[in-house]
Amino acid sequence: MSATTMNQTTMKATTENATTKLTVNGDEVALAAATLAGALDELGFVERVVATALNGVFVPVRLRAETALKDGDRLEILTPMQGG
Repeated sequence: MSATTMNQTTMKATTENATTKLTVNGDEVALAAATLAGALDELGFVERVVATALNGVFVPVRLRAETALKDGDRLEILTPMQGG
């Protein structure tokens, strides 16, 4: 096995087993996702209309796939409410 192949294999295994520890809506969670879009998918919000804030900063839908997560981040996921 070449050094390049070994590095790719090691990196893939590390990535697949990696978890990011976040606070999501006040609860501590560990997710495999590396991006905000991945976290929403992993948490079951992929098909829902939600607003998101990472560390107190609003993140629009168009930026979720490129917004990286790191240990200690605070994620707020807000769903619309109806009523009067």
